[in-house]
Amino acid sequence: MARLSEKEQFVRMTETPIPRLVSSMALPTVAGMLVSSIYNITDTFFVSQLGTSASAAVGVVFSLQSLIQAVGFSLAMGAGSMISRKLGQKDVESARKYISTALVMAVAFGGLLGMFGLIFLQPLMRLLGSTETILPYSCAYARYILMGAPIMCSTFVFNVAMKSEGRAVLSTVGMSSGNLLNVALDPLLIFTFRLGTAGAAIATVLSQCVSFVLLLWFFRTRQDTLRVAPRYVSRRLEDYWTIIRVGSPTLFRQGCASLASALMNSAAAAFGDAAVAALSISLRIYLFVRSVLVGIGQGFQPVAGYNYGAGRLERVKKSFGFTVLLTTVVATVSAGIIAALAPQLMALFRRDDPEVIRMGAQALYMLCAVLPLLGYSTIVNQMLQCLGRSAAATFLASCRQGVFYVPLILLLPRLIGLVGVELCQPLADLLTFLVSIPFHLWFFRSPEGLAREKTENKA
Repeated sequence: MARLSEKEQFVRMTETPIPRLVSSMALPTVAGMLVSSIYNITDTFFVSQLGTSASAAVGVVFSLQSLIQAVGFSLAMGAGSMISRKLGQKDVESARKYISTALVMAVAFGGLLGMFGLIFLQPLMRLLGSTETILPYSCAYARYILMGAPIMCSTFVFNVAMKSEGRAVLSTVGMSSGNLLNVALDPLLIFTFRLGTAGAAIATVLSQCVSFVLLLWFFRTRQDTLRVAPRYVSRRLEDYWTIIRVGSPTLFRQGCASLASALMNSAAAAFGDAAVAALSISLRIYLFVRSVLVGIGQGFQPVAGYNYGAGRLERVKKSFGFTVLLTTVVATVSAGIIAALAPQLMALFRRDDPEVIRMGAQALYMLCAVLPLLGYSTIVNQMLQCLGRSAAATFLASCRQGVFYVPLILLLPRLIGLVGVELCQPLADLLTFLVSIPFHLWFFRSPEGLAREKTENKA
């Protein structure tokens, strides 16, 4: 897409027909999420060739990566939501302030997380679900991931900021380039240089560095509105708190994902390394689809935020309805395909371990039963977040892998064994869907939701 002026970008975001606008914003975002998910799956595939314990280590370190993502994405989404709204109000100076401030916060928080993780590496890996046989693999993997935490967090901030400005194609190119490099480096470092799980982690960090450099270059050369510079970094605590507050739903969502993954690994470890590996692989397949739904939602968010800031509230409603329909169709079709091919999909990763295939396929059947519901609950949560309803969005974000998942994972495995571990995520997703309905109705119909904003804008 040719470079647009600030005025042209405003017209595009507030006047383009909703299906075309949301689709154009979502396509590059989904492409980027797909490339990222393909990296995650191929990473799991290559590491799984080292053995069942190494495959299980991927699931353990996934908890750590979710925690790093929780920090990076929460800062990114907090700043991104404010950037969309400020640009919708044509307040460019404030938008530049939020991106510059969020970048400084990402480096600081990522550095602290990496430092403490390296100091307490082995206890942390045990806490996240490593058995004694998994521990050597998970420590080798996690060590380099922790070293790259500041770069990873900063890359997330750049990525989301560009999407918030409506430049999803550039953000996708930056992230996808690094992820494609990761896919190429994995077999080279794992097998050719015989670095094992450490090679997979080094490939991840190197790819994040490439994405960071590309996104920084795009910021300096390929767009005119947003700027990153020390002079834009805020000196007001209120701005830092705003970024944290608005991004808190993402922090809870990703933080709960890390906690849920750790609890799942610990519960599955009681049934052996094969159970940990099976659940880790099945969730990666499931998350492949969820990443598409989240990617569509990330294309929807700047449309909603921009039009909300511009007072075009009917367009916010229309974009929500279209996005829910689109994600539901995608989730339903995907569920049918995965359920039909569940054993074959598991065999791609651990063909020589029938127990991993059996347990993983069983977990996939349960996950596919609720997958069609995931689009609606995901978009309700993303809408509340991008429009500044932080308390409601934070609660919904914590439901799927926190409020509902934690009690279930602590109770069901004790009652019905491994099936209880496999049932926890599907049941949590079902309950989250049901809870999302009243929040959706409240926001659009009550005086406390969008109806109030419409009245205030008319006044």
